[in-house]
Formats: sequence, C-alpha cells, structure tokens
Amino acid sequence: MSTYILMTKLTPDVMKNLKNREKIGKKWIKEVSEKCPEVKWIAHYVLLGPYDFMDIFEAPNEEVATKVSMISLSSGALQAESWTAIPYNRFLELVEEI
Repeated sequence: MSTYILMTKLTPDVMKNLKNREKIGKKWIKEVSEKCPEVKWIAHYVLLGPYDFMDIFEAPNEEVATKVSMISLSSGALQAESWTAIPYNRFLELVEEI
C-alpha cells in the first residue's frame, strides 16, 4: 500500500455552518469507506492555513486515492488534492539507487 496526503479546502458555505461539520464529516467517511474499503486511515488534522484539513491514508494505488479526492469534492470541498508520500528511509534508498 502507498501513503497519500489529502489536502482539503472547504467551500465558504460549508465553513459558515461549522455546527454541521461533524455530520458532514461522518457522511463523507461513510461514503469513502463504502466506495474505497481498502483505504486505511492514518491521521486526520484540522489546519490553520490555506487548507482546512489534512488526512493521511494508505491506498493500494493512485486510482483509489483519486476516488477519495473525488468523494471529497462531491461532499463540500472546494479543493481536494491527494499527494503521494514516500517514507524518508525509502527516499534514501532511492537516492542510493541513482
């Protein structure tokens, strides 16, 4: 499994109704779990900055990671990006290979 970072920025309408955020979040995680059961969640953070949330998860490939981003966009995200994350030790191994 590969590690991915999901960076999410919510729409202004969703941010205006923060009291509904927990309900929306539970609906989102249920949909991801149903449509991408192979995803393993590592961490979920609220951010102060250009993005509102950062999720770290494992998925078997970039297609499944893309589905997670697409579900986020259909659930009130203005922007959702899934980034590939490589463990530092593996990075060092790759450096040695070149």
